[in-house]
Amino acid sequence: MKNIVVLVSGNGTNLQAIIDACESTIENAKVSAVFSNKESAFALERAKKVGAEAAFLDPKLSETREAFDEALMRRIDAHEPDLVVLAGYMRILSGDFVRHYMGRMLNIHPSLLPKYPGLHTHQRAIDNCDEHHGTTIHFVTEKLDGGPIVLQAKVPVFDDDTVETLEQRIQTQEHQIYPLVVKWFVEERLTMVDGKACLDGNELGPQGHASN
Repeated sequence: MKNIVVLVSGNGTNLQAIIDACESTIENAKVSAVFSNKESAFALERAKKVGAEAAFLDPKLSETREAFDEALMRRIDAHEPDLVVLAGYMRILSGDFVRHYMGRMLNIHPSLLPKYPGLHTHQRAIDNCDEHHGTTIHFVTEKLDGGPIVLQAKVPVFDDDTVETLEQRIQTQEHQIYPLVVKWFVEERLTMVDGKACLDGNELGPQGHASN
């Protein structure tokens, strides 16, 4: 049984999609623990329902970001994780943390990277009158939102879209593709080799699988 540890800051809908997939389409894997930097994160309740460790770690108790990440690593490593999943984790990770889990940590970002790294991606797409927006799953590296891309999903942007309607459309896609990518990793089909994402031994393109 492979262990997945998930880091979250909010509601945890992508976490729930992964939990559900571990009970159906992803064999031989479970969400062992969920950690949050937000005490009010509903994702922790989702974790408790499936018997995973669910813990709030208060960043204010650590003097530095590095010290907080060291404490978090100790909690994560107690579960001997095969994969660390960032699912709406709203903290910038220290270099030591990223290097420790290099090649076995995934993130989902609500834009078609490399477009719109950082925050407020939906509003930026609307403000720029983009025809399309989307979401990206990538391996985590020390470059913020800059690791090798595994898979993207594209959605249209309509003239009357708000941040809320666009976010909802994108989340529908996220709940499909994040469990799929986790499944690939658990099945050892997905790897990171020499800084590149590879699926079934083949290096993926700049926009990941099915980039066309």
